[in-house]
Amino acid sequence: MTKNPDAFTSKQEAHLQGGEFLIKDGTSQNIFIPEEFDEEQLMIKATVVDFLNQEILPNMEKLEKGDYDLSGELLAKIGELGLLGTHMPEKYGGLELDTNTNTLICDAIGPSGSFNTTLAAHTGIGMLPVLYFGTEEQKQKYLPGMITGELKAAYCLTEPGSGSDALAAKTRADLSEDGKHYILNGQKMWISNAGFADVFIVFAQIDGDKFTGFIVDKGTEGMTLGAEEKKLGIKGSSTRQVFFENAKVPAEQVLGEIGRGHLIAFNALNNGRFKLCALCIGGSKKSIETAIQYANERIQFKVPISNFGAIKYKLAEQAIRIFAAESASYRVSNLMQVKKKELMDKGLEFADAKLKAAEEYAIECAMLKVAGSEALDYIVDETLQIHGGMGYSEEGTASRGYRDARISRIYEGSNEINRLLTVDMLFKKAMKGQLDIVSPAWAVQKELASMPGFGKPEGKYGEEKKAIKDFKKAILMVAGAAAKMQMDGQLNLKEEQEILMNVADMMIDAYQAESLMLRVEKLSAMETEIDLEVYESILQVFLCDATSRMLKNGTDALTSFASGDLLKTMVLGLRRFTKYPPINVKSARRLIAKTLIDANEYCF
Repeated sequence: MTKNPDAFTSKQEAHLQGGEFLIKDGTSQNIFIPEEFDEEQLMIKATVVDFLNQEILPNMEKLEKGDYDLSGELLAKIGELGLLGTHMPEKYGGLELDTNTNTLICDAIGPSGSFNTTLAAHTGIGMLPVLYFGTEEQKQKYLPGMITGELKAAYCLTEPGSGSDALAAKTRADLSEDGKHYILNGQKMWISNAGFADVFIVFAQIDGDKFTGFIVDKGTEGMTLGAEEKKLGIKGSSTRQVFFENAKVPAEQVLGEIGRGHLIAFNALNNGRFKLCALCIGGSKKSIETAIQYANERIQFKVPISNFGAIKYKLAEQAIRIFAAESASYRVSNLMQVKKKELMDKGLEFADAKLKAAEEYAIECAMLKVAGSEALDYIVDETLQIHGGMGYSEEGTASRGYRDARISRIYEGSNEINRLLTVDMLFKKAMKGQLDIVSPAWAVQKELASMPGFGKPEGKYGEEKKAIKDFKKAILMVAGAAAKMQMDGQLNLKEEQEILMNVADMMIDAYQAESLMLRVEKLSAMETEIDLEVYESILQVFLCDATSRMLKNGTDALTSFASGDLLKTMVLGLRRFTKYPPINVKSARRLIAKTLIDANEYCF
């Protein structure tokens, strides 16, 4: 394959900070792509895949039937391999691996169905609050056991009356008269791992109004568990209610500062959202592999159904969505890794650097959670459809994948909440002076007042780079206009969630498009087994479809708050910024599908 000599010739730039992608261009030198994993990282992946194939997948039927003891045993077994502590400091028994390797581990374990929930609840929202906010005594007491799997963790935030509005929790904590204990009273629900957990991260209101975290041990008097929930999917994951009735928790088990529990909850979720995207990508790859193999085996009208254009469309579209989300995921993974190293070089401890790196890219983590979970939802749905009647049967894996995937759009913050957070965090960064979106927004307004250029973009991927630059201008135009109307008192964006979700979807498309383009550009300078034309087809189809979505979302947003001549002017501007040369998407998708069908697996 011919290398592209221009891919690495542009001037090296600093890595983008959180949200900066909207006002600055990324470069292919500064991203990490999965094709760059070294031999050691691939050996770690092989260890994970071996565990998946030998321990988890053969036991899926038992897990599906509610063998929660087995879930706990598998957690302990994977702990014996050191895989529960790859993201933990060495001083507590962890391996302290880099962020990209940890992302790869999530990707590799992704096909494990409901065990994903068991694992993520333990290693993420179970362990990270202790690492981030625990005292040294608490870390020494709990982290080594959590890393080996001897101690299993659960996270108790949600209540019957507080889901997305987590701070509305009613569970109460009152200090005992002798000051030695907090007395907890309340109820938590949808608690993953509750059936076998040894350690519970619990949030309660001290004196009814100070939202605070606690570490509560299994067997605490006054703490009881409800029955296992009957769920649509993730049936192999233990999910119970947890009740507190005058439960005495030692005062030294307060986690973090009193009244600052929201920092624990929200910061743990930043990392959880990112990891969930990686898990979804791994699950998507397994699902599409099932679809490809079934399409090659299933004979109708005397030929495999993979011969039919309708099936080729589905397989290609599945691959495009995986490749786009994966490209964005590893881009953010590397950004967090670079940021963590930068902070550690300045003297921060591992835990603080890890926390602040995830916090820096909270916008990107929220976008990835939406992108990854919705890609997975599409993929498992089409895999079931390709299987036809067999997909609806519990004898295969398509139906289980369909059921298990549905929770991904709900937990770690619903996708609606994550969309709202994406725009809210962007505006807050701008208001704090951490991100200048005002100047670029004004530049876009000035550009609209000038005549558009008619020259063809120069350089390799010139059309693609121009389209992505214009996507960002469209976002700045729409978001800037809405923000200005709010400043003028003509609009209250808190009451206009539809507008915010339109803008969020535009941001998600732009970020995936740029990440995908940068990956293809980087691949153009590398030797790969797959012809570059296939990767370029993935990029072109994604951009073609994203252009239509950008126009639709931008128009829906503008018509929600503008009217008359202003609306006409802005819609014309939006059309100016949502142009990409038409391509033969049928031929491009067929080329992508042929590559998958010939390989009989997901091979990108």
